[in-house]
Amino acid sequence: MIKHIFFDLDHTIWDFDRNAEETLTELYAQYQLESLGLRSSREFIDTYTENNQLLWAEYHLGKITKETLRSERFSKTFIQLGIQPSHIPSQFEDDYVRLTPTRTNLFEGSEKVLTYLQKKYTLHIISNGFKESTLTKMDKSGLNPYFANVIISEDVGVNKPNKAIFEYALRLASAQKEESIMIGDSLEADIRGAQDYGMKAIYFNPMNKEKPEDVLWQITHLEELLHHF
Repeated sequence: MIKHIFFDLDHTIWDFDRNAEETLTELYAQYQLESLGLRSSREFIDTYTENNQLLWAEYHLGKITKETLRSERFSKTFIQLGIQPSHIPSQFEDDYVRLTPTRTNLFEGSEKVLTYLQKKYTLHIISNGFKESTLTKMDKSGLNPYFANVIISEDVGVNKPNKAIFEYALRLASAQKEESIMIGDSLEADIRGAQDYGMKAIYFNPMNKEKPEDVLWQITHLEELLHHF
């Protein structure tokens, strides 16, 4: 019997891509990036998104540090689009990190689903996001009242999919594996991480990608959870 539900934050509840796109569109205009030779904000955002996702995958697995991720995601993007390193705006990353967490776009149905689940279960966040950004996102988006605990990998010292972060989260929640479930968008960090630890997991798959055989449950919209629980 499930008593505790653990959610990922970015790309699961907080709409990372939409919020990042809003910020990048604003900064593209503010920094007048077309004057540097960039063709369009769309190309810039798409290139950044690809680089950011690849770097985050390496960060999840402990292959790179926070500092490397932050220093490389925009430098790779600008250079890939033909901008010389000496012309890359030095404050771009800092402005992006400052502005993006203040955006408040959530996945459709988030508040409805969390309101429903909170009445029946104890809810928690487990995030690999950086601490300051995660706390800002939770605050600005009004998410704090829904969750008993917000577990952030920087505080724990390990990232999902490391079993230690799930062990820490359950200990903090006074929860047992068999009464807990993880919901997230990352196959490696959220789903396989939880399953390898011995927890149930639901794959949030809004793009309806092909489901791997080792994934037992998936949803493509958060409101499907209203029928799961």
